[in-house]
Amino acid sequence: MKPNSTNHSFEDPNIPRLSKQLNPSHPLCLLAELVEWEELEEEFGSYYSEGNSRPPKPIRLMTGLLMLQHMSGFSDEQTVRHWVENPYWQYFCGFDILQWKAPIDPSLMSHFRKRIGKVGMEKILEEVIKIAIQSGFVCTKDLSQVIVDTTVMEKNIAYPTDARLYFKMIEKLIKMARKTGIAYRQSYKRVTKHLLLEIGRHLHAKQIKRAKRKIKRLKTLLSRVYRDIRRKLQKREELKNLFQPLLVKADKLLYSDPKSSQKIYSIHENEVQCISKGKARVRYEFGCKVSLVVTHKQGLALSCQALSGHPYDGHTLKDAITDAEQRSGHKIKRAVVDKGYVGHDASHLIVYKSGQKRGVKTHAIKRFIKRRQAIEPHIGHMKAQGKLDRCFLKGFLGDQINSILCGVGHNLRLLFNFFQKQQAFA
Repeated sequence: MKPNSTNHSFEDPNIPRLSKQLNPSHPLCLLAELVEWEELEEEFGSYYSEGNSRPPKPIRLMTGLLMLQHMSGFSDEQTVRHWVENPYWQYFCGFDILQWKAPIDPSLMSHFRKRIGKVGMEKILEEVIKIAIQSGFVCTKDLSQVIVDTTVMEKNIAYPTDARLYFKMIEKLIKMARKTGIAYRQSYKRVTKHLLLEIGRHLHAKQIKRAKRKIKRLKTLLSRVYRDIRRKLQKREELKNLFQPLLVKADKLLYSDPKSSQKIYSIHENEVQCISKGKARVRYEFGCKVSLVVTHKQGLALSCQALSGHPYDGHTLKDAITDAEQRSGHKIKRAVVDKGYVGHDASHLIVYKSGQKRGVKTHAIKRFIKRRQAIEPHIGHMKAQGKLDRCFLKGFLGDQINSILCGVGHNLRLLFNFFQKQQAFA
């Protein structure tokens, strides 16, 4: 069934309208008037099928909750709870009468994210960029000059030690065997649990040799379970496809080189990469790279892309610029990047690198290059105030959705502050 819009047709003189009580100059009220809600409803309405089913929630409500969530950096539960307490949030989502109950179950936000996917998130980002142009926050000239950089968006996983990975893999194999009715030889549940605790104690006490012996013992137990289940599957051909993903991961854990690029860092997240960015405080981060394109002056996010694998920064520049041009609808003429983009693949625009001396002839270009580091505070705000610091959504699709919504939330915060300053100086 197709979703309907919020119904405001009934009139009750005893219930005051939010539109007559709230401050019309509040930034959220101004944003609510600028968003093309009808266009978004028509776009996202195509993701719903016709038929006799439970009526879905209004698209404006779901889209508004996503935008407000990443603008504030809240979880799904916190977003729904805060929506009940904040009348400006309710007005932004299309309600003209104060609501006392939660509009949705928080789990519906996860379903809506999966329904509209990456394409829907890109549509929301395009709408926010369009609002920034209409409101005068940026002009079309500002969209032709950008700063490009990459950062790491960590995944919500535990630190991937060998002992923990062996323990988790044994648990997964035994759980799947129980579920499918395979008679395994031994579960090693108590033994592996005590081994994991002892390894932690030995490492804490700097008893490295003892810890290594226990880790080797844990690996041997995983090898036993792995071989036992593979033998039992020879008689259960119908279960081989079900066990294949787990057996492939177990095989990599047991027999792959520790320095291999195919090393596993998480049992339930296949796309996690180990990324070293040269930070003194954090040597390694486990997640994915995110490519960011922001305007040179205002810092408006034009593109936020999660990158699969561990690509070289220079090889991501062309795709980042192309995506930013598609989102903003304007051609980018100049970009400034850091020294990690040496040997980039973008030949259709002028690219300046940090510290570049050759080809820099005017003071204007020198000032343009010196503003390369202006993207760093924006990345910090996306991580501290937004949700770029850690992705809690599952799979690489979750990484893509979260990264784009982080750009949406960052742009909304910039517009919120812009409208506040306009009111202060009015």
